[in-house]
Amino acid sequence: MPRRMRVTIATRVYTPEVTAASFRMRALAHALAAQADVEVLTTKAPAGSGSDSAEDLGVRVRRAPVLRDRSGAIRGYVQYLSFDIPLFFRLLFSRTDVVVAEAPPTTGFMTAVVGLLRRKPLIYYPGDVWSDAVASMGAPSFVTSAMKAVESFVLRRSSVVIAISPEVAERLIALGADERRVVTAGNGIDTDIFAPDVVPPTDERYFVYTGTMSEWQRPDVFIRGFALISQEFPDVRVKFFGQGSVQDEMRELAQQLVPGRVDFGGVVSPALSAAWIRGASGALVSIVPEIGYDFARPTKIYAAAAVGTPVLFAGPEVASVLVTEAGLGRAADFDEHAVADAMRELLAEAADGRTEDRRGERVTWARENASLQAAARRVVSAIAQVRRTDPTKLGGVSEASDGDGKRES
Repeated sequence: MPRRMRVTIATRVYTPEVTAASFRMRALAHALAAQADVEVLTTKAPAGSGSDSAEDLGVRVRRAPVLRDRSGAIRGYVQYLSFDIPLFFRLLFSRTDVVVAEAPPTTGFMTAVVGLLRRKPLIYYPGDVWSDAVASMGAPSFVTSAMKAVESFVLRRSSVVIAISPEVAERLIALGADERRVVTAGNGIDTDIFAPDVVPPTDERYFVYTGTMSEWQRPDVFIRGFALISQEFPDVRVKFFGQGSVQDEMRELAQQLVPGRVDFGGVVSPALSAAWIRGASGALVSIVPEIGYDFARPTKIYAAAAVGTPVLFAGPEVASVLVTEAGLGRAADFDEHAVADAMRELLAEAADGRTEDRRGERVTWARENASLQAAARRVVSAIAQVRRTDPTKLGGVSEASDGDGKRES
């Protein structure tokens, strides 16, 4: 009887941090634990993140210190390398059969090099296309070229590349991933945590934004939109939970436009995030158009749907169509006046009972179409296939190998 597979997940973010990537990796770790010994190599969570029960579910989580920026995020090449360089040595001496690496490509690169040295297969699981993101931020051409080269190397070296959507899969293939090795697993949210029966922390009226606040989201559009209706609705507030590079700028803007009406609650646990979304008149989600993220379908949309709260999405067509066609809320142009109009509509729906009447429909849609657990099961199937595959074809580990180049008796 073959022994259990050993899988190592390398990810710079993991729960209790509230990010789409940490939720994806947690769901995958839990799904793998049913049939493999799972170890997560990650970072120490920032203060105030709460606790996580992953270890109770058969997952070993090993955390190491990392450099973070002023907002608490691991953002920037120095911060990335503060995780990636120690990761190289952690992986080099680990006992594993398969390594799953989350973005950025620098993490994938270190993992790929270890894979070449130790003949271990790499499963690369990026949430998006990083070289596109770097280009969209206006980085110097040599930086963009270097990131694209690193990303292409990781994609070519990977036994399997996991895409969260067909749009992301197309871009990954264009950058060098072998189409035969790309698995579109989908994306979603943990519907056990994000559920309609969570209890809201307050009964006041508010809109809520949870998660990263960065240049490619520019959630200040919601502060500007709210300022246009704030006098019409003196009891309504806007709440932001999370961290990011534009957070300080947003605080200043809120103080200028709507002093005392916008709250910044910092990083909260996934459970508390779910509770705040559940009680909101609308969950705010944004993507800046035409900077390289037009294909994205933000996880925040799925989180709101899973608790039954309507979304107010401001941004490009792909996510706008998703919100509109699935009846998940309101889609608006990335414009403060369009956002203000959508806020008025959602407040009216909350007041006359339409929000509550449609809560069940949104929850059902999320469970059928946006379950992170279902996506994780598809990734687990891909990992199991790598282990069964001839290692001379994919660099995988055969069924009889113990993962260290030896044969079991």
